[in-house]
Amino acid sequence: MKRRTAGASALAALAVAAGVGTAWWRAKATGEFAAPSPPDLWALAFQDLDGGLVRMADWRGRPLVLNFWATWCGPCVTEMPLLDQFAKEHSGTGWRVLALAIDQADPVRRFLAERSLSLPVALAGPEGIDLSRALGNDLGALPFSVAFDSTGRPFARKLGALTPDLLAAWVGLTHR
Repeated sequence: MKRRTAGASALAALAVAAGVGTAWWRAKATGEFAAPSPPDLWALAFQDLDGGLVRMADWRGRPLVLNFWATWCGPCVTEMPLLDQFAKEHSGTGWRVLALAIDQADPVRRFLAERSLSLPVALAGPEGIDLSRALGNDLGALPFSVAFDSTGRPFARKLGALTPDLLAAWVGLTHR
């Protein structure tokens, strides 16, 4: 009797899995699960820490690492010196780095005052998570980085802390 029950349960589970898989495949084929098209990043502007605007249009035309971070995010705090070093070392080759804080101005100011970081930082606030999602951050987690080539096309994304090897690989991809 137990064998029949176990067999019936396994068969039922298989049928459910097949049904869900078929529904997913059909929805995907019809575009029902298509990712939303990202906003025109290059038309956006963000406030900097001095009250000015960082216009993304001014950042187009050179390779860019756009990093979403927050002062309360441990891995974000860990990778900030790496991003700062990358920005310094690669500015001569055209690369730029913009750190978009998913945070308020005061915590970001305190964070930067406690460290000797010079990379550009702008405030995206909580809406920055929506932008990061539109750029491929399905989980809405931090840190999240997107690399753009000089035409403004995103060519790489990374959820989680960056590494020197990954950044070097991104530079290599733009010099082909």
